[in-house]
Amino acid sequence: MKSLSKREEEILLAIGCLGKNAYLVAIRKHLQKITGNELSIGAVHIPLQRLEKAGYLNSIMGDASAVRGGRRKKIYTITYIGLEALRANRKVYDVLWSEFLEETSTKR
Repeated sequence: MKSLSKREEEILLAIGCLGKNAYLVAIRKHLQKITGNELSIGAVHIPLQRLEKAGYLNSIMGDASAVRGGRRKKIYTITYIGLEALRANRKVYDVLWSEFLEETSTKR
């Protein structure tokens, strides 16, 4: 299993938080709210495509809406492989943070 980039990890976590509302614009808005960083559509769309191609995400087309001019939303869900990738990333970060905190506490 390949390691996730920070952006890929953020996107997967945002999808998990948004549930049935996990579509491109909502994911982007959620990440902007959490990180405080302005994100282009491409900064989210390109990793979404990569994650789906790698099997970390599934997508379905939602219903058309008048608000969107009759266009449908592509709704994303995390696959088992995506969940395992998140768990593996968290494990690495937990170890790194633990070692970092241990090291920095001894230097005070």
